Amino acid sequence: MTKICEYFQNNNETQFSIEILPPVKGQSINDLYEKISPLMEHKPKFVDVTYHREEYVYKECKGGLLDKKVIRKRPGTVGICAAIMNKFQVETVPHIICGGFSKEETENALIDLNFLGINNVLALRGDAIKSEQRFHPHPEGHAYALDLVEQVSDLNKGKYLDENLKGSPTNFCIGIAGYPEKHFEAPNMQSDIYYLKKKIEAGASYIITQMFFDNKKYFDFVAKCRDEGITVPIIPGLKPLTSLKQLITLPSFFYIDIPEDLHREAMSCKNPDEVKEVGIKWCIQQSKELKEANVPCLHYYSMGRSTYISKVAQEIF
Repeated sequence: MTKICEYFQNNNETQFSIEILPPVKGQSINDLYEKISPLMEHKPKFVDVTYHREEYVYKECKGGLLDKKVIRKRPGTVGICAAIMNKFQVETVPHIICGGFSKEETENALIDLNFLGINNVLALRGDAIKSEQRFHPHPEGHAYALDLVEQVSDLNKGKYLDENLKGSPTNFCIGIAGYPEKHFEAPNMQSDIYYLKKKIEAGASYIITQMFFDNKKYFDFVAKCRDEGITVPIIPGLKPLTSLKQLITLPSFFYIDIPEDLHREAMSCKNPDEVKEVGIKWCIQQSKELKEANVPCLHYYSMGRSTYISKVAQEIF
C-alpha cells in the first residue's frame, strides 16, 4: 500500500484528507460507513482514525465503597482502519498514542498493523485522562511522542524490544502533530519547534497541524519551521465552526484562538443554521487561500460528522 509521504513527492496538487472518530462501543460500523460515504466522492488520499484511551468510572459497591473501573468508549481503531481500507480502497492512518500503552503493547499493535498492510501511523503523546489534570504515562510506556517515534523507527530497522530478537523490519511512514498556536504545555514556540524537529530527526516524515481558524498563524508556523531546517510537508488541519457553543469549547479544549471577525459574524446569526453557514463559508475561504498557496494537503477534522466537510469539499476539490 502507499505511504502517505509518497503522495507529496513531486506532486504540486493539493490533496484532500479527513480524520474520523471510531464509533462508540455498541454502535455498528455501518453507521460510520454512512457518515463517511459522502466524503469518499471527493477521493481523500487518506483517512486518519483517532485512538481514544481508557477512562475511569467509579461505582458504589457494598459497604459504600467506590469501585474503580476502566472503560474504553471508542475501541476498534485498528479494525476500523482495516475495514475502511477494504471497503473504500483508501489509505488509513491509525493514531498511536503513549497514554495507556506499555512499550510492549505498542510493539504488538504495530506488528498487527504491519500484518494488515497498514504502513502509515500518526504518533502522538495523547491527552491526559479526563479525571486527571496532567498527563501521566503508562508505568512501562512512553512519556513523550518523541519516544514513540523512536520506537516505530526502530521497528523500521528491525530493532524490537527484545534485543535478542532479529526481526523483520517494518515499513511505517510516521506522521506527527504540529501546533501553529503552540502546544499548551510548551513554554514558548521556539521550544515547541525544537522538539518538533527532534521528532523529524527521529524518523517522522510529515506534520499535520492542530486545527486553526487564522491562516496567518499557519503560514507563520511553517516559516518558523523552515527557518529551523524542518523541510517535511506540513499539512494544515481545518474544521468548520458549526455552533455558537464551539466558540467556547474549541478554544478551551484545543487551546486555539477564534478570530474576531469569525466570532462577530457567528454571534450576529439569528439561528443555528446561520451559524453553520458562517462556519462553512469561513472554512471554504480558508481552504481556498491555503490551496492557492500550494499546501500539500487539506486535512479536515470531522468530529464524527461529514455533512459540513462535504459542503466545503464540493467547493474546493
